[in-house]
Amino acid sequence: MKHLLDYRRVFVRERLGMLKLTDAYDLVDPESKAVIGIAAENVGGWIKFGRLLLGRSFLPTRIDISPGENRPPVLVLKRNVGFLRKTVTVFDGSGAQFGYFKSKVFSFGGGFLVFSPDHLQFADVKGDWKGWNFKFVDNAGQEMGLVTKKWAGFGKELFTSADNYIVEIKEGTANNALLLAAAIAIDTVFKEKK
Repeated sequence: MKHLLDYRRVFVRERLGMLKLTDAYDLVDPESKAVIGIAAENVGGWIKFGRLLLGRSFLPTRIDISPGENRPPVLVLKRNVGFLRKTVTVFDGSGAQFGYFKSKVFSFGGGFLVFSPDHLQFADVKGDWKGWNFKFVDNAGQEMGLVTKKWAGFGKELFTSADNYIVEIKEGTANNALLLAAAIAIDTVFKEKK
């Protein structure tokens, strides 16, 4: 059976709910349409209460990416309190740091920089002016992958919300785990306005 972090294409579908204080997403294999994982916020009660008063963007969050319900995470994203420039640190399931993302302060299309654990920038996530197409590019300008809502292979009706999108990682690209985490971070951490 294929490991969650081995997939090169993943459809990310938000779980809907009334008055949600945390977000959860199904990670779907676009080929088989099977759910291959879950990305879910894991925050304490005081943060949920604070979201009612302050909104989400000013409070810390943690997102666990796991291969299924009640399974240990294979990736953990943590964002501390941030105002202009947010930082998200990515850990593997055992707590070792994979790297981190740092948002751009002034960017026409949005995006963030991707760093290794030793603070070397190795990728850039660049958004377009419409705000929902992102490219992962390395320092040489080579495309490593993309995140987009405009993908006809899963049904156009599913792309009516900014919270459903496809992640594609190019063959031969290293750091699959960090790029999948970056794709999840685009919506759950950096694009969150509530």
